[in-house]
Amino acid sequence: MDCKFIIINELIIGAGPSGCVAAAYLNNQGYDIKVVEKSVFPRFVIGESLLPRCMDHFEEVGLLDCLKAANFELKPGARFLRGDVVCNFDFSDKHSEGWDWTWQVPRADFDHILVKEIIKKGVDVSFEHEVTAVEIADDGSSKTTIKTKEGDTYTIHAKFIIDSSGYGRVLPRLLDLDKPSALPDHSSIFTHVKDVNREEGTEGTLITFDVLDKDTWFWVIPFSNGNTSLGFVSKTEYIDSFKGSNTERMKEMLKLSDYYYDRFKDVDFLFEPINIKNYSKSVKQLYGKGYALTGNSSEFLDPVFSSGVTFATESALMSAKLISKELRGELVDWEEEYSNYIKYGVAVFSTYVKEWYTGNLQTLFFHRPENPDVKRQICAVLAGYVWDKTNPFVTKHDRIVKTLAHLIDMEKEQSEAN
Repeated sequence: MDCKFIIINELIIGAGPSGCVAAAYLNNQGYDIKVVEKSVFPRFVIGESLLPRCMDHFEEVGLLDCLKAANFELKPGARFLRGDVVCNFDFSDKHSEGWDWTWQVPRADFDHILVKEIIKKGVDVSFEHEVTAVEIADDGSSKTTIKTKEGDTYTIHAKFIIDSSGYGRVLPRLLDLDKPSALPDHSSIFTHVKDVNREEGTEGTLITFDVLDKDTWFWVIPFSNGNTSLGFVSKTEYIDSFKGSNTERMKEMLKLSDYYYDRFKDVDFLFEPINIKNYSKSVKQLYGKGYALTGNSSEFLDPVFSSGVTFATESALMSAKLISKELRGELVDWEEEYSNYIKYGVAVFSTYVKEWYTGNLQTLFFHRPENPDVKRQICAVLAGYVWDKTNPFVTKHDRIVKTLAHLIDMEKEQSEAN
C-alpha cells in the first residue's frame, strides 16, 4: 500500500448499523473520519428484527430515506404464542411517544444499503481491512495497525476510536475489556427458508415468538423478499442434546412447534443452520481515554426482545455526539453522559431478559384478562423506549415485573383453592 500512515479525527471500526450511524453523524458535522471493515459487503449477520426506537437514530443522521426505499417488511408490533394463548403487542398502542413501526430485515441487504449511503455521502470506507493492533497514548490519541486482504499493513493515527465491530469485539479483545455476562447461558440455532407456504395478510408477515417452555422459544421473522428467518433459542445443553448435523437438529426441533410445523416441515433451508453458543457478552467499561465501545462490541444481551440494533445505533449516535462536543473543546463527562446513560438502558432490558427466563414476564404476557395499562407500558419497553422515565416499567424495572407476577400467581392459587 502506498500510504504507510493516515492521520484523521476519528477511526470507526466496523461498518454495520452502529458504525454507519456514527459515521453519518460525524460526517454531517464535517469531521475527517475513516471506517475500516474486516469483511466484504453484503455479508450475512443475525439481528433481523428492529425496534421503533432505532428509527429515531436513522432519521436524525439522514439514513432513513435510503432504507424506506428498500421496502423492507413492516413490523408494527410482535406476537407471542404459548399454546392456545396469544399475546399481541401493537407499537401504536404504547405508553411512550415515538415511532409505532419499524422493519424486519435481511441484514445482508439492510447493512449494505446503509454503508453504500454513507459512501455516497463522502465517508471513506475500506473493506477487508482488519485491525491487528491498537496503541492508545495517555492523551487518548491512538495508533492502529491495519492489515489489508493482500497482507499489507498501514497505521492510522486518530484522536478517537469508535469500536462498532459487533461480534468481532476488536477493542475488548485487544485491550482486555471482556468480562462474563451476568445473563444465563443460552444458545441459538437459526437459518432462512423460502417461505412457500406463507399465508396472505398479517398471519404470513407478523413476527412471532412461539414459546415452547420457560427457556425455549422459536422465532419466525418474515421478510418482504419472500424468505423467512427461523431460529430456536434455549439453554445451551438443551440445544446440544439434539444430535446430527445442524440441518438434522433444526429439522427435529421444528417438530416442537405445533403452530408452525406444517408451514415449515417440508421447506428447504437456504443455508446450513448456524449454531451460536452462550451468546451473551459484557465488558469491564464502555469507554476509555480516546475510545468508545458501541453496540455488540460492548454488550450483547439476548435475541428475545430484538434489542441489539437499537442499542447499537443508540450508543453509536451518543458516542459520536460526545466526540463532536469534545473536539469542539467542550467538557464531556463520559461516565455520566455515555456510560451511565447506556448502562441504564441495558439494565432495563437485562431485567426483561432475566424475568423472561424466570417465567415472571411470561406470566404477565399470557395472563388473562389482560391489563391494558400494564400492556401499554410493557409495549413501550419492547419498542426500545427504555430511557422514558415516565414509564413505571422503566423506572421500577428491577421489581415491578417480579411483584406483578407474584400477585398473579397468588390470585391463581387462591382461586384454585376456592
